[in-house]
Amino acid sequence: MTNSKSKISTKNLITAAMLTAVAYVLMLVSKLVPQVAGFLQYDLKDVAVVMGGFILGPLYTIGISLAVTFLEFLTASHTGAIGLLMNFISTVAFCLTASIFYYKKKTIKGAIIGLVCATVMLAVVMILWNYFVTPGYMKVPRAVVVDMLPTVFLPFNLVKGLLNSGITLIVYRPVVDGLRKAGLVEKSAKNSGKKKFSIAIIVGLLLLAICIPFLCLMMK
Repeated sequence: MTNSKSKISTKNLITAAMLTAVAYVLMLVSKLVPQVAGFLQYDLKDVAVVMGGFILGPLYTIGISLAVTFLEFLTASHTGAIGLLMNFISTVAFCLTASIFYYKKKTIKGAIIGLVCATVMLAVVMILWNYFVTPGYMKVPRAVVVDMLPTVFLPFNLVKGLLNSGITLIVYRPVVDGLRKAGLVEKSAKNSGKKKFSIAIIVGLLLLAICIPFLCLMMK
């Protein structure tokens, strides 16, 4: 029994390390995307982090989030400790929320509900962060930030969350299948079926079709 648990734990750590590496690469790729309002950067890494939570459980989202945001802080970020904290809080707000919902109901429906709730949580948390922290950090009057809350920060985080949700729904099943073939994820006794996966693909593509044009408009 001990050896079995140790084996499973090792597999989980390997999977978490792989997803951390993928999240880091996605973060670097995201740096190529034009910023919104000159300082808001769309970030793809949440896709890999939330998949870690879906596959391994909610607690792993915290570990993967901490690892990848710290790596970003050391190698690619110019926002200092405040930026590190904001990055971590933003990622956890989205990924942990989605993972908790999915952990309670491991179905396509549970994933979709979790991702929608995660997007709302991300938007709320970042509104609070920008209201209380951004004026001091950017050295601008609070009134300027307040004016930007409904016009910049809220739509940006809603689009970011929904876009990452759509990508997650599209790539999750192929990633899990690949990890299962590699022996890193246990085979599920419950088969969700191709029909339900097709629903996830349709919802994911719909979110991309809606969110990508909005994100492009905000970048102008």
